[in-house]
Amino acid sequence: MRPSEAAVNQSTSDSPCRLSFRTPFRSSVDRWAHWLTLAMLLVLGVVIRMQCLAYKPFWFDESFSAEVARISGGNFLHLLWWREANMSLYYLLLRMWLQFGHSEFYIRSLSVVIAVATIPAIYWLARLLYDGRVALVAAALLAFNAYSVRYAQEARSYALFLLLATLSSAFLIAFIREPVRRNRVGYVLVSILAVYAHFYALLLLAAHWLTMRWLGSDEGCTERSGAKLSAQLRRVWITIGVAVLPLLVFVAKTGAGPIRWIQRPGFRDLFEFFEHLAGANGWPLLALCSVACVVAVWPLGKSLWTRGQAWEVWRCQFLLLWLVFPVLLTVLLSFARPVFLSRYMIFCLPALSILVAAGLVRLRQSWLLTVALTGILLLCMQGVLFVYANDFDTERDASGAAAGFILDHAQPGDAVVFHIAATRIPYEFVRSQRSGENTAGSTFTAQFGPEILFPHHSMGLDYRDFTGKPTADFLRAAAPSDPRVWIMLMNNGPAGSPDATTVTLTEILAESFPKVQRWQFAKVEVRLYSRE
Repeated sequence: MRPSEAAVNQSTSDSPCRLSFRTPFRSSVDRWAHWLTLAMLLVLGVVIRMQCLAYKPFWFDESFSAEVARISGGNFLHLLWWREANMSLYYLLLRMWLQFGHSEFYIRSLSVVIAVATIPAIYWLARLLYDGRVALVAAALLAFNAYSVRYAQEARSYALFLLLATLSSAFLIAFIREPVRRNRVGYVLVSILAVYAHFYALLLLAAHWLTMRWLGSDEGCTERSGAKLSAQLRRVWITIGVAVLPLLVFVAKTGAGPIRWIQRPGFRDLFEFFEHLAGANGWPLLALCSVACVVAVWPLGKSLWTRGQAWEVWRCQFLLLWLVFPVLLTVLLSFARPVFLSRYMIFCLPALSILVAAGLVRLRQSWLLTVALTGILLLCMQGVLFVYANDFDTERDASGAAAGFILDHAQPGDAVVFHIAATRIPYEFVRSQRSGENTAGSTFTAQFGPEILFPHHSMGLDYRDFTGKPTADFLRAAAPSDPRVWIMLMNNGPAGSPDATTVTLTEILAESFPKVQRWQFAKVEVRLYSRE
């Protein structure tokens, strides 16, 4: 770091290490220009994330979020403990958000608000680690990052996870620089919330622990002050561990069942993940970001791999471990049981953005920085335009379209059976949207859909309706009394190799219904069994 860019504050009795770097403004004009730029980035972040917000249809996961958030209070608590504790904080926030609206645009707008809040959060973190110039560049990179936009436009917990991961890291750095109560409490609270937003936040805390081990005997720390800081952090992590114990019990109780569908990653999966994390659907942007990261760490040389170095080295170690360690660990664990999923790693984005920003700011001429940053942002905008109509890392199912098809073509007296219980969730979401109700599982007349045979435990949507499969005995007893039965099958095996439940449905219903019609949607099949 050049002397003109940062000044080192002298250590005090409250700060065990000389870790406080600040960039003085040359004039009040510079100060106003700086804050005006940050404000413009916030406005652009809002505009970019609000564009085409309702363009893509709700898919299964989003419908699931909405229905979990608006079932009755008792069912909500049962479901969190029984099945969905992982994203419980997001479901709770969405539950409160839905008190004021229920359109698809409105539901997704919660993620937009959260994602925009991440821009000042990454600015704060980057300023703590580097200076104001790096902070502004990092905020710009995040504002235009297509991966952030992708999950800012989805009714899931990933935008919240990203915000809390950024704030957790910022509070950690603030606590290292100034170990006072407000920073310690902030780190504890935000870290606990991050874990309840997504269980994989524990990987971030593990990265924090590793980097604090690397802090070692920083040259700005005395042995006594360093030991005091380490003791305080141990108590902090114990407190966090106790607070997230219910979630750990839930994970131990449910095991890998909720994520057993994850496939083992290959090299191509990892490469695509980093492409998307950089903010594009191709390699040029990733190549530029990789070069910027190399520029950020290259001057450190061999000291980058040495423990107990100065602040300039440690902050790079901090960002690199944050970026690489969670990915590497989950990939290694995936050899035993697949646990790597690209969207679960979204919390690594701030580390990449700040490293890229630090590399770009090393360009000494302002015009070079402007050209390089403009080129990267233009490539980012290409990625943003792509995600307005597409998804980076998944194929969006057409469960909403399939549910709408059933509702459009159902007749009085029809019944419907769902291949697996969870397939009822997008059906309920579409049905409630069409009814104009803001509560799930209401009693509907025939015009709002056929009678639900399975799953069905009460008049409204019940927590028990989120799991299970229809049995042969149930089908023989329930289906023959109806003139027509709709079947909605989802993720029921590859073509030509249906799963056991599909085989059972096909065999049992054929006994009573000689005629069957089929319609195919993305990842969903709709069938209509009738007697004529």
